[in-house]
Amino acid sequence: MCIFIRNITSYLQAEKNIRYQKNQENKHTLLTYQDLKMKFENNTFISGDGVYYEGVIRDVKRSKVSLQPVYEAFTNSLEAIRIKEKIDKDFKGKIEIKIYSTQNTDQSYTFSKLQISDNGVGFDDKEFKRFNTYKDFTKGFKNLGSGRIQYTHYFDTTQIKSIYLKSGKYREREFYVSKKEDYLKKNSIIFHKKDIEIEAKSSGTILTFEGLLDQTRNIYHTLNDVNLKDSLLKRYIQYFCLNKNSLPEIILEHYVFNDKESHSTISKSDIPKIDKTDNVKVHYSKLSDDAKSIIETENHETFTINSYKLDKSFLKQNDLKLTSKHEVVENFEVNLSSLSKDEVIDDSHFLFLVSSEYLDNKDTNERGEINIPNNDIFSNDPNMFNEEVIILNLLEMEINGTINNLYPQIEKIQEQHQLDIKNLKEMFLLPEDSEIEISINDSDKKILEKFYTAEAKKKADLDSNLKSSIERLNHLDTTSENYSETLDTEIERIAKVIPQQNKADLTHYIARRKLVLELFSLILNRKLSIQNDGSRNKDEALLHNLIFQQNATTPDKSDLWIINEDFIYFQGISESKLSEIKFKGENIIREDLSEEETQFITSIGENRLHKRPDILLFPQEEKCIIIEFKNPDVSVSDHLNQINNYATLLRNFSIPDMKLTTFYGYLIGEKIEPNDVRAYDADFKNAYNFDYLFRPSKTIAGIYSNEGKDGSLYTEVVKYSTLLERAKNRNNVFIKKLTKENIEPPF
Repeated sequence: MCIFIRNITSYLQAEKNIRYQKNQENKHTLLTYQDLKMKFENNTFISGDGVYYEGVIRDVKRSKVSLQPVYEAFTNSLEAIRIKEKIDKDFKGKIEIKIYSTQNTDQSYTFSKLQISDNGVGFDDKEFKRFNTYKDFTKGFKNLGSGRIQYTHYFDTTQIKSIYLKSGKYREREFYVSKKEDYLKKNSIIFHKKDIEIEAKSSGTILTFEGLLDQTRNIYHTLNDVNLKDSLLKRYIQYFCLNKNSLPEIILEHYVFNDKESHSTISKSDIPKIDKTDNVKVHYSKLSDDAKSIIETENHETFTINSYKLDKSFLKQNDLKLTSKHEVVENFEVNLSSLSKDEVIDDSHFLFLVSSEYLDNKDTNERGEINIPNNDIFSNDPNMFNEEVIILNLLEMEINGTINNLYPQIEKIQEQHQLDIKNLKEMFLLPEDSEIEISINDSDKKILEKFYTAEAKKKADLDSNLKSSIERLNHLDTTSENYSETLDTEIERIAKVIPQQNKADLTHYIARRKLVLELFSLILNRKLSIQNDGSRNKDEALLHNLIFQQNATTPDKSDLWIINEDFIYFQGISESKLSEIKFKGENIIREDLSEEETQFITSIGENRLHKRPDILLFPQEEKCIIIEFKNPDVSVSDHLNQINNYATLLRNFSIPDMKLTTFYGYLIGEKIEPNDVRAYDADFKNAYNFDYLFRPSKTIAGIYSNEGKDGSLYTEVVKYSTLLERAKNRNNVFIKKLTKENIEPPF
């Protein structure tokens, strides 16, 4: 009688659970008292009523989580042990997982089989009936009965041997799960081999996976006790933490050619403690009466956030995960906007796990698949939401807000993130655009991509509007009465569009110059790491390459504008022997040198045509610009004649077509004492208020060819810091025009 009452009570509770699952399908086979008494025949295929298994196999997709079958079996073992614990308070559960591999000649492994055993309640008729009923959720653990489908997706055969207690005697049930052709022909995935009475001392189940169907799934070939333990800890961290003091003994072993290679255990010491816990209420949402917006309702669900502060070596990045039935949901992304994934606090990463009765009930037939809509889906197809629903966007916002309250350090990190974005905007002169959503996980590159993508879209709109205006101009009728009015309207539209287009292009141009000047300042102040690594002084080369890359021949791609805006439009070359310099495809040095000229060039043991001017520019016929850089630590006064010498060689030995008679020289350094310069050459004069010296003219001797005609040289001696200040002032004029703010840039 007691057994009868207990069975009826179980049935009534099961029926209550069925009614509770309001969001689940109602088409399933109910457990009845007669069902509990039924006997399953030996050597028979089990066919579910109203279930077409070929369709089920097709509809329930293979999980993207490769270890899902293992997780399903492990969960079943945990549940079998919990059922037995309710019957026997002194019972101590045990789960053993054995991984069998073979070793290849290259020392790698090939997966053979995996076995999971437990000493739980076993597959009695009641549990076996549930196992055979697709979409049965009468079980107190809210299973949907689709786990066995994952068995068939990953393994050719799953063998289950189970010992259970019935009427005071032990019985052994053996059955197989597969989607092989002979199974599906019988509209089945389960073959019940036997159910016999045996001599035994305890109940339990041994499940064996064999015949890996997809041999490319290397996770199984590399699986061992260590990495499986790590996977189980991460997957079941919520369950382990909540049941830390009542966990079964969990043993993992790796066998190679049936010899035990290694073993691990999951014990209380492996399980981290929950660092902090908080609850958050999330209101349901619905479409407004006018179907134009989403509004919150008074109804809500409560979600629990458990946070774990874990060593960064164990948890590789910060993460936020939903959980269902105490398991982490792997296939549903939730945005952790409070903390970047790579942020480390106290050598730790954070894991935030969110649980709720609501999430348990939202789990789909493909276990671990959660369906929660976001605003986009809601807005695109409002008709699919006839009832109130929890919206993902609101859920994420409430969860992240609670996380901020849990950890003040995270709030400080967010403040720094906002400051970094502000500095990035100032650096690249980015516009304030409220439509651009920036995540705390976005790198600088990603943020810039978002801004530039938004700008590109705006530019496309502007171009489209401009094209439309021009097309409308083609159709204007000069004889119409409103001709003048229509023309003025189109002109006004075009007048608005063109400045906006130009402003976007100019902003990028000025922002780049701003960065170049920042780098110029860092070099000049010796702030670059390469300038402080103990190697030889490279300041002159760094400055030279910044302004015009050595050995380059493209002034238009250089930053010669730092010296003079016009210089980028001239032809020229950087750092090359005089004898090898070409202009318009021809060597600029004559090949028909006389014996006397050659003797002069090679006198006093050097070849003067092997000298390398830092920069030569040719603005037009008869003119040449010579630029020489000096290391900031070198006294410029000692090199006042260097540009004179270059001008003399070019005047006398260049080809007649060049007709070089007018030269402009720029001697640039930092160690400049005006009186010292004038002591060397009194023709130099101070340019008051502009901090440089200039020599209006210096005669360049015409000694040999070129009709013996002298040339002239204008020279400036100027500091790098003066060039920097001039260039910054010029650039700031543009920045103020663009931003309409009379503020100094951040450097």
